[in-house]
Amino acid sequence: MDFEIRDRSVNRGRRSLTEERRAYLQLMQQGVSSREACRIVGINLRTGKRWRNGRAPSGRTGRALPLTAVAPSSGPSRFLREADRIHIADRLREKAAIRTIAAELGRSPSTVSREIRRNRHPGNGQYRPHAAQARADARRPRPKPGKIGQNPVLQDFVQDGLDLKWSPEQICESLRRTFPDRPEMHVVHETIYQALYVQGRGELRRELARALRLGRARRTPRRQAQQRQPRFTTPMVMISERPAEVEDRAVPGHWEGDLIIGKDNGSAIGTLVERATRYVMLLHLPDGRSAEHVRDALVETVQTLPAHLVRSLTWDQGSEMAAHGSFTHATDIPVYFCDPASPRQRGSNENTNGLLRQYFPKGTDLSVHGRDHLDAVAAQLNGRPRKTLGWETPAERLHKLLAA
Repeated sequence: MDFEIRDRSVNRGRRSLTEERRAYLQLMQQGVSSREACRIVGINLRTGKRWRNGRAPSGRTGRALPLTAVAPSSGPSRFLREADRIHIADRLREKAAIRTIAAELGRSPSTVSREIRRNRHPGNGQYRPHAAQARADARRPRPKPGKIGQNPVLQDFVQDGLDLKWSPEQICESLRRTFPDRPEMHVVHETIYQALYVQGRGELRRELARALRLGRARRTPRRQAQQRQPRFTTPMVMISERPAEVEDRAVPGHWEGDLIIGKDNGSAIGTLVERATRYVMLLHLPDGRSAEHVRDALVETVQTLPAHLVRSLTWDQGSEMAAHGSFTHATDIPVYFCDPASPRQRGSNENTNGLLRQYFPKGTDLSVHGRDHLDAVAAQLNGRPRKTLGWETPAERLHKLLAA
């Protein structure tokens, strides 16, 4: 069915909107968003909301045309339609496999399996499509009463646990241990969070939220991965795109970098480690660890080395590398970024940072260390025999490369 996209809605009275309502509900059934369906049909967003939630256009409580009353379409749908359920029932009588039925409907096998399990007859276990459709329609309306609010014993147990400053996960595990044979007393931790934070439920006292670890009165929103803003203006090149020669350490000149942070995040020292030789260089950051300060220190440091010994740099996604694009432009050295929470992808650098903590303990002010002291510490590390180098020192390995 084709719809004409109208530039503006025109008030044509209550009787003339019957076809628009049917068109709107059919678009919703096909998976189109409410805003887009309103734009296509040419109605106001509030009108679409009233139709979707079961209110008449005049505002009086009534029944809107249910989604199942619209003729099924061949387009994609978020929910299984009655025609889909008839197809499932027919194929089940023919002894077809679940995966075969799912492929025919263009659905996941778990969707079909869950549909049969949830909507079959509770007595004889037969799957009847029209009864299954009725059960699905009855289950769909929102909002639904929460499990905690319907069970006073469960509610008291959860409230007592929160009063003792237990975490929701601890409460859930205690419920399973205390009531192993009563599934109505089992919940997951998300159910407790919903009872605390969702407005209008009133299942748990709002002041109990203060007993949680962070004590937030409101839940912190989380964006999905595809909705997150890019971390840096210049797009990051991830470590998965790094040349294969870097991984086996056969070719020298590939460096790993990071910062070690001082007391109260007020000072920092930059660290660079060459992957093949484990040679260490330290960045002096007397003026702070902003992206510009780190970039300038990196440019100054790498320019002291021959070009064939500086081929790439791998860093984590810290904000100090926000100027990585201008660093690459100034030095022609590509920067590769590790995946989040993956320090193992810079193993040599992480190991070196642990060694450096002997000289720069955690919780101390790192700004008191001057350039000469940093050079002396780096020279001492580079003079240590390393088992991974056959008991040669990083300085010896680097000297061989420079001589060659």
